[in-house]
Amino acid sequence: MPVLREVVGSSLRAARMRQARTLREVSSSARVSLGYLSEIERGQKEASSELLAAICRALDVELSDLFAEVSQTLRREEKLAAAGRLAAVPAVAAPVGPGRGPAPAEASVRRLPTVAA
Repeated sequence: MPVLREVVGSSLRAARMRQARTLREVSSSARVSLGYLSEIERGQKEASSELLAAICRALDVELSDLFAEVSQTLRREEKLAAAGRLAAVPAVAAPVGPGRGPAPAEASVRRLPTVAA
């Protein structure tokens, strides 16, 4: 499952790239250091809500639109992960017991008689 900060960073980077803007331009507009913005975009740092709002303002993107895109990406990734887990689950064994397959392991254990002292 993807990490939230990575999806947020990827969405911010995609918005910046669509606008053909540099990190320097956006970091200056958002009043955040270029290095920190780069770390946010790469998913290495978790941005506060205030910082996300400033970056969105600098990109002229609604915060709600960013979250909607992040939500869609997470939903898609979760569905893909769930589908992968379902494919990886081994088949359920056939029922056991008389006439229905192998006997349970417990039934094949030889019990020793108890001796009274």
